[in-house]
Amino acid sequence: MRCPSCQHTNSRVLESRSAESGQSIRRRRECLSCQHRFTTYERIEFVPITVIKRDGKRESFDRSKLVRGLIRACEKTGMATGQLEILAEEIEAELQGRSIREVTSSEIGELVLLHLRPLSEVAYVRFASVYRQFRGIRDFVDTLNHLQTPLNETESPETPPVNPPGVPDVSPTDAGDRETPASCATGS
Repeated sequence: MRCPSCQHTNSRVLESRSAESGQSIRRRRECLSCQHRFTTYERIEFVPITVIKRDGKRESFDRSKLVRGLIRACEKTGMATGQLEILAEEIEAELQGRSIREVTSSEIGELVLLHLRPLSEVAYVRFASVYRQFRGIRDFVDTLNHLQTPLNETESPETPPVNPPGVPDVSPTDAGDRETPASCATGS
C-alpha cells in the first residue's frame, strides 16, 4: 500500500476491523518511512452482470428496470414497494452468486416468476403475461392451471424451467383450438 504522504510502499497495519455491516474491512496503517497514519478499506469488487436480450443485444444489468417491472406486475396487489425492492435485491444477489457473468433476459424472467409465485399469484400471472408474451386466453388458462400444482412438483430453485408444464409455446395457428371464456370458467 502506497503512503498518501510520501508515496513509500512499505507500511504496517495498526488496526483492522469490519466496516459497513461486514461488507468491507477498515485498516489503520502507518508508513514505515514518514510515520504518517492513514486508513484503507478493502471491499469485494462486484463484476457487472451482462444481460443478453432476446434480440442478441447485450447491456448491463439494471436493478431499477427489474424493480419497475415488479412494480407494474404488482400494482393493486397490496405488495409494498419496499418488499419489491428486497425481492429485486434477492434476485440480483442470486445472479451475482453465479460464476457466469452473462445471463439471458429469459433466465431473469424465470427467476422473477420463481420468486413471485409464492408471494402473489396475481402478480405472477401479470408478469408471466408480459414476459411470455401471451397471445390469448389459453395462455392465461394454462398459467392458472400451472399455478394450481404445488411449487415443489413444477419448479426447482436451482434450475427454473424455460417453459413450465402447463404453459406451452402456442402458435397463432392454434387459436381455433382455444377454449372460450365460458368453458374456462366452468372447467368443462
